[in-house]
Amino acid sequence: METATYDPNGLLAGDKTPLQRAITLLSGQDLERGALLGRVSVGAASSAVKAGGNTGGGTLTLDATTPVLAGAKTGIYAVRCILAPGANGGTFEVTDPDGFVIASDLRVGATFANDIKFAIADVGTDFALGDGFDVTVAAADKYVLSLAAATDGSQVPCAVLAIDCDASAGDKSTTAFFSGEFDAAKMTFGTGHTAASAEAAFRKNNVPIAVRTLP
Repeated sequence: METATYDPNGLLAGDKTPLQRAITLLSGQDLERGALLGRVSVGAASSAVKAGGNTGGGTLTLDATTPVLAGAKTGIYAVRCILAPGANGGTFEVTDPDGFVIASDLRVGATFANDIKFAIADVGTDFALGDGFDVTVAAADKYVLSLAAATDGSQVPCAVLAIDCDASAGDKSTTAFFSGEFDAAKMTFGTGHTAASAEAAFRKNNVPIAVRTLP
């Protein structure tokens, strides 16, 4: 015999008790029960001169707005000078965290935008062969209101917030539903998502959540 689940706002649309799990809601959000959530799996990016330092005095600057692009992997992207022609130049190769070369013709002064976005500038002493930088994309495991245009993994809906949660002042521990049937009229959808798009995403990714439009 199943035990009835307390349902304060009529969010639940099925008879079975949905599965709940503890999550961390990312700082800066104040969401109500029923918010459609996505998991942030890709965190911030940071850059540093490669181990051992460089001969050249040039810099790598991550894009101020979107340093991490859609499809980015977590781990270290290696950026290395493979051709040093002399004054104010250089050609770089970019290798992703899995060891795949994703660029082999990046010139000093050009903007690179594939998984990560940055530009290399010549400053002072010219680059030498083997000079380079490491760009680290951190892993994350936090949840936000799912927005269709997000690029950090949270664009894919995967859960429904189980209780009101105010994380305005910092990350907050709370709970979310990872299975069950829910009334679309009681849910909050982020920009670009609808009941239909959420339902389609759950089906595509084999998430046992159903979004119902009730009469």
